[in-house]
Amino acid sequence: MSSTTADPAGKPANQQFDDSIALDVGKRLFDAGKDIKNILITGGAGFIASFVVRKLVLLYPEYNIYNFDKLDYCASTNNVKSVADKPNYTFIKGDICVKDMVNFVLHEKKIDTILHFAAQTHVDNSFGNSAEFTLNNVMGTHVLLEAARVNHVKKFIHISTDEVYGEVEHGGSELTEESLLAPTNPYSATKAAAEMLVGAYQKSFGLPTIITRSNNVYGPYQYPEKIIPKFVTLLSENSKVFIHGDGSNTRRFIYGTDVADAIEVILHKGATGETYNIGTSFEISNLELTKMLIRQMGLGAREKELITFVEDRPFNDMRYAIDSTKLEALGWAPKVSFEVGLKRSIEWYKTYSRKWWPNISGALVAHPYKSGAQHEIVLQK
Repeated sequence: MSSTTADPAGKPANQQFDDSIALDVGKRLFDAGKDIKNILITGGAGFIASFVVRKLVLLYPEYNIYNFDKLDYCASTNNVKSVADKPNYTFIKGDICVKDMVNFVLHEKKIDTILHFAAQTHVDNSFGNSAEFTLNNVMGTHVLLEAARVNHVKKFIHISTDEVYGEVEHGGSELTEESLLAPTNPYSATKAAAEMLVGAYQKSFGLPTIITRSNNVYGPYQYPEKIIPKFVTLLSENSKVFIHGDGSNTRRFIYGTDVADAIEVILHKGATGETYNIGTSFEISNLELTKMLIRQMGLGAREKELITFVEDRPFNDMRYAIDSTKLEALGWAPKVSFEVGLKRSIEWYKTYSRKWWPNISGALVAHPYKSGAQHEIVLQK
């Protein structure tokens, strides 16, 4: 195991708020894997995956990183701008549902490892456009699995969500990787279905697969349809925020760099056929989170006027809670406290929400059911 710090711009690898991107890749933890050389990361221009792209490109020059992304509305090449000119990085614009293209890339680039992040993820959107979630999350995963089988991929890591477990009542025990899957909305149902395919390819064809399930991930570079970036954007523009139902639903949050660290550990130490929860114990209700954001942004005196309660979405899980003991046994632990991560996020969104994507207005309404994709823009220095 080695330990080096990325310094691609002559600066320490900490949070840098500029138009290039924050260099928050952390420290290298492992020697290069003997069977890892050419890694395909699907959805690598998206929020969570871009943390992993930057980390692996900058810290592991022995690996060739191929970022395969169709640049849907929530993605941005701004997220990977800091590594665009690195010799071990290649961007490929493509759709995981297009079988011929996926097979061509895996064969042509001699892909041995796949980190599969690409997915439609926003629960609200899944109520308004559920068939698209089935196409991307289920069929896209199936296409990728079959291509991986045919091209003899040596490691397939499928990124899932804690929402596949379904609702956990307040006071209920944390769920382990062996807990029953009981998804309650179209989004989580498609992610659970994708997991079933991953497991089937492991058992039927011996494809070396690993599944991860994480808490709600937050931090810079997340399209502002999720609660933290959305509310920070609205509050920074002197607008009200909208809470679904009474705001008593709770969520656990984990910062993007902690998830990237977990993927780094699982890539190098994870066991084939296993599932790993990636989570924290920090839990907060939507209402308390909103009040915290208002206070952190210096608007505490206006709390009542800034909060509006609206009709809840069709079904809103009260709570999720997962146990990450299995992953912690591999040496992983979250490093970024919620207070620190929230501060970083607030500063970033106050500056960049309107610069990073071409048009976020449709995401800032109370119930942002997606009706169509938006076009990509790239920030210029």
